[in-house]
Amino acid sequence: MLKIILEGHDNYYGIADVVRLFYGPAKEAREEQAVICENGPDLEIISRVTEGEVRTFIKGQMPQGSGLDKIPLKREVKRDLYILLSKISGRSFPWGCLTGIRPTVVANEVGRDPSKMTKDYLVREDKANIACITAEAEEKTLERVPEELLNIYVGIPFCPSRCEYCSFISSDAVKHLSLLGPYEDALEREMKLLSEGMTRPVGTVYLGGGTPTVFEDRLFGKLIESIAGTLHMTPEAEFTVEAGRPDTITEYKLDAMRDAGVTRVCINPQTMKTETLTKLNRRHSSEDIVRAYELARKKGFEAINMDLIAGLKYETAEDLLFSLQKVIELQPENITIHTLYKKRRADISREDVLREDGAVDDAVSRSYDLLGEAGYLPYYMYRQKDTGYGLENIGFSKKGYECLYNVAMMTDKRDVLSIGAGGVSKRIFDNNRFERLPCVKDVLMYIKDVETISRRKLDFWERNI
Repeated sequence: MLKIILEGHDNYYGIADVVRLFYGPAKEAREEQAVICENGPDLEIISRVTEGEVRTFIKGQMPQGSGLDKIPLKREVKRDLYILLSKISGRSFPWGCLTGIRPTVVANEVGRDPSKMTKDYLVREDKANIACITAEAEEKTLERVPEELLNIYVGIPFCPSRCEYCSFISSDAVKHLSLLGPYEDALEREMKLLSEGMTRPVGTVYLGGGTPTVFEDRLFGKLIESIAGTLHMTPEAEFTVEAGRPDTITEYKLDAMRDAGVTRVCINPQTMKTETLTKLNRRHSSEDIVRAYELARKKGFEAINMDLIAGLKYETAEDLLFSLQKVIELQPENITIHTLYKKRRADISREDVLREDGAVDDAVSRSYDLLGEAGYLPYYMYRQKDTGYGLENIGFSKKGYECLYNVAMMTDKRDVLSIGAGGVSKRIFDNNRFERLPCVKDVLMYIKDVETISRRKLDFWERNI
């Protein structure tokens, strides 16, 4: 058992995050002023801060400094532990001691200087470079999202089947089809109640999930018409629908989206290999993906996003590059590369995700090169805990087609109002302060208490959204 004893600081969260990188989940034992990892080596380590000086060492050995430049204290504590665990385990990670969700924050702090990210945070050179490039693109994209406009997320926590790697949805629509109608009614009630408190026009709307197109045709048309008619969107508003699964995309739904003013559609293959899709419990083929894409083009949609996942359980690194080549041939405006990560209730194990495989790391890097050669540039990125190979998720775009909502949501510099079960609203204040308000995840509870939930959101915005 690995035990990290904290002396002179209380950065339990940061210590646990670094331990997780190397050995898996760690728990805080505050009564012992320690962080404990059952899967780690049988060691006690001291993480000490004395008069601003950080020392991390194996108990019984001589404390030594890292010799590196000073960085913010909480991060220095993490960096020192990272260095020691790297020596003990013989392992290192592409993002060095950075464990946060948004590497571009650090990139901006160091003046978008990749060498500073590498020197101060031990970030690998290729990751430091792409972080700085993405940070600049994020800032430029954010300038196209006026602060006075509102950004809205509408959540649909249903899917036609549960993918093996996913734990996101709270209800399997195959088993709970009877809830789709009541849920749509509840969404309409919430939108109506919240719209009465909206004093600002809406600049972006993102209908996400789950799979929003899981509704049958008429019910989906009713929802999309309600969104367009209730929310106060500007004439040039970005309106995205995460159609996602091609087995739920119909001509009727695409017509309804177009007529409602949807400007951006996501058709997400995750992989272009039909045999993998079948094993993952995605009930469509790669040919279905192409058909849905071509139908969306026929209907006039000029901004289409497609997602791929690196490190899928049943695939090799080369399979990712195969899928990417197939997607690039279709020429969507956006391509997002996700790295598989272990979601809490997913059917895959942590071991399935965190396999030691440098080939996937290499394939992800090669995929970025292929995207660059095809005219796609990175414009937003984020990371998640328990991501395979310590990697990241990056959205790429053709110039001028960046998703404004994605950047507004990720940067914590723009207000976001969440509608529906499981979403999180975000309110920005002066001096870069922000507050979040999560919504209940349980669909039945949401349907039952939608009026109370709406009032809580209005109170959060002080009835002046």
